[in-house]
Amino acid sequence: MNKVNENRISKSTGVDTSQGKLILDSHKLSYHYERVNAWENNETIAPVSVDMALTRACGAMCSFCYAMVQEPQERSTIKTKEALDLLDDFAEIGVKGVSLISDGESTLSKAYVPFIQHASKIGIDVGNATNGWEWEAEKIEQVLPHLTWVRFTVAAGTPEEYAKIMFKSKEHTKVFERAMKNIKYAVELKKKKKLNVTLGIQMVLMPEFANEIIPFAKLALDLGVDYGVIKHCSDDELGTIGVDYNKYEELYGLLDQAEKLSTEETKIIVKWDKIENKGVPSYKRFYGPSFLLQISGSGLVAPSGMFFNARYSKFHIGNFVDERFIDIFKSERYKKIMDYLASPSFNAQTMMGTLPIQHYVSEALDNHIKDIKKIKPNSGEKPLHVNFL
Repeated sequence: MNKVNENRISKSTGVDTSQGKLILDSHKLSYHYERVNAWENNETIAPVSVDMALTRACGAMCSFCYAMVQEPQERSTIKTKEALDLLDDFAEIGVKGVSLISDGESTLSKAYVPFIQHASKIGIDVGNATNGWEWEAEKIEQVLPHLTWVRFTVAAGTPEEYAKIMFKSKEHTKVFERAMKNIKYAVELKKKKKLNVTLGIQMVLMPEFANEIIPFAKLALDLGVDYGVIKHCSDDELGTIGVDYNKYEELYGLLDQAEKLSTEETKIIVKWDKIENKGVPSYKRFYGPSFLLQISGSGLVAPSGMFFNARYSKFHIGNFVDERFIDIFKSERYKKIMDYLASPSFNAQTMMGTLPIQHYVSEALDNHIKDIKKIKPNSGEKPLHVNFL
């Protein structure tokens, strides 16, 4: 058994980078304490952050992709006007950050460029997770000045394994080459124009990908991105993807080695909190969605991506393609579902998938309510990506 290295680089307080403190393995609720206080007073609060996609389409076939278990559901096409109206509704209620990630490759949407540019215009921070395959030079130049961060999904550090994991065949290394070309272009453009955007690559780690941990870290250094992050793989409560959380412990030594490769320019960060969690959260009540909401690339508004699948229809609140988001947010159904998830009737340990995107927030709020660790207002220097919980 590999023992935990007490000198790990990635701590819950964040990692110091040349641009500022980067918090990827914790939450930022203390910088939004006014919303925590309002929530504690039983007010219906606007989410600080929204995680969403502009489409359900994606050209990749990643073996670790949680979107595979988010079907079947009705698919609606999100038009540009609907996407821009959504942003206007976000601005009106006080959403501060939008992550284009969720269950589709947003770069494929016709709304992608105008969405990011409009968000920037009205003061909403936008981040983008992408495989980078369709993120060619022209598109990069149009959006990069308006983005807070970009995180590229890079499943492995070698072309053959990358193609095998993300495109089902080792022979299709062209997708790796295309992604690397676009990432390098973004890195060069950032430097050339001195853009205040954070660029990173992410490995979604399944235990069977162990041999790619060190090559991934070295690739991050070679690309010159700001960070390379290694995170767990989520699964549904049925174990459909087949993640063996107990085997992560066997990888601790390799993960420690990867972090030690960090340089001043590029940090290698492991999301230890989730990797050590073994798929079972400490909390039962699911408080996180009130602060970090998820929306499907089909337009479906649900508290969490864990509930996009049709079998969770009782948690489906509405669809912003059919009605304005602000009306969905103000509806009785929105409040009823959020209240149910935060009640003793719901058990996050047995009634949903493992380690949702709201995990850090839910854990912190649960500890706060139980007086285990109170969330306190933080008026100090803000970390990077403060509006992305």
